[in-house]
Amino acid sequence: MSEIHQSFLSKNSTLLLNTVPCYYKLKSRPLLFRTLDESARICTYMRCAGCVSCCVNFALAHIDYRILLTLYQRLLNLKKISILYGNNLKFIEQTNVLITNNTFQKIHSKIKPAKHKVVDCDGLLLIPGLINSHTHLGDSIAKDIALDKDPDSKINPIFGIKQKILKETKPSKLIHYMRKTVKSMLKKGITTFVDFRESGLDGVLLMQKALSNIPIRSIVLGRIEYYQSKEQIKKNTPIPQSYQNQIDILLKNCDGIGISGSNENSDSSLKQFSKTKKIRAIHCAETKQSYLKSKQTTRKTEPKRSMLLKPDFLVHMTYASKSDLNIASKKTRGIVVCPRANASLAEGIPNVVEMMEMNCNVAIGTDNVMINSPDLFREMDFLWKITMGIHQKRVEPKSILKMATVNAGKILDKKIGCIKEGYLADAVFIKKNDLDLDPLRNPHASIVHRTNENSIQAVMIGGDIVHGKI
Repeated sequence: MSEIHQSFLSKNSTLLLNTVPCYYKLKSRPLLFRTLDESARICTYMRCAGCVSCCVNFALAHIDYRILLTLYQRLLNLKKISILYGNNLKFIEQTNVLITNNTFQKIHSKIKPAKHKVVDCDGLLLIPGLINSHTHLGDSIAKDIALDKDPDSKINPIFGIKQKILKETKPSKLIHYMRKTVKSMLKKGITTFVDFRESGLDGVLLMQKALSNIPIRSIVLGRIEYYQSKEQIKKNTPIPQSYQNQIDILLKNCDGIGISGSNENSDSSLKQFSKTKKIRAIHCAETKQSYLKSKQTTRKTEPKRSMLLKPDFLVHMTYASKSDLNIASKKTRGIVVCPRANASLAEGIPNVVEMMEMNCNVAIGTDNVMINSPDLFREMDFLWKITMGIHQKRVEPKSILKMATVNAGKILDKKIGCIKEGYLADAVFIKKNDLDLDPLRNPHASIVHRTNENSIQAVMIGGDIVHGKI
């Protein structure tokens, strides 16, 4: 690199890094690379290795940075495509979709020709990218172990078989199998996932390594390895300062806190966690045993105690009462249910009918890879049918599909899970003539209980095709 180039970079590196929209990890905001070399190496907008030199040449030619930004914009017009539009997933038989950069800019049957790539999508249905709102990817190495054991024996955060496996397995092995799971989710139309990470800071850093070079949105909720005894909970023992310091460090490296449950934390501890500034979520009322334990120890229900965390959302609520659901509907952004995981543990099925009647915003997750496959199509199909079977009451398939898309976006407070102007362009292209779908007479029902990985033509995240092709 010439001396003049080096001089320019030393003075204007911040400007370049903030104006060139490299979006490699495809999260809700651009990743600002630590070095220009890193930006050049993995820039997905330029599609070339000359990102640095291009930037320098433009800048040295005194071109306004706004022009530079425009040159890197992705302009894509999806022509003659069917879509599920907006918060209500309205089916539109045929329209055009204009994507600029990473967002849906315009959705209309008539879009004026412009300098953008036009793709004929006749025969395709565009649905919002699926959001897996609760996962545990760390146990991907332990698939179908200890099937005959009770939940505590399997997944207790202190003495469960899962914890033993995580501690005894080499980090490289854990990373390898987590990567497999992430790639599997991507092929199944999952564009965002929310993971509860065990093992403290080390667990979060392992996840970061596992996600390297995989274009999927991730929300990682970390956890410190500190669990309180029944006696400590009764005495209302606070979190020791040494662990408080760990929380501070942890939160610098992840998106928030994912608490194992209120039965491992005193009121004081939950209140301490509530002061953290990022996402807060907690397992709650997953099993009958945990629900009863809370009442025996504290004379309060798990959901009531969980409110001390000031959680953004609760996970499971399989044994929540109407009173619990009423509190959740008023004091959280929603509930994430994991029906197949609960069924696999022989712990029952969350009552989503009652949750919806109590005005709870319900999302859906696949939970532990140890006991369940990371497949939201299977999850939706199971939940839809088992709910109607148990309650002998019809449930709209659209309501179930919203749990994996629109509702999840609301829970996470992000512009995802919806095909709508201004929202991030995360979507799945479904083949309408797929053997299992054709003829597509009820799109919502067909997506919920007939669609599978083979029905997917392509997956888009932030306007980029990350799987398949169109």
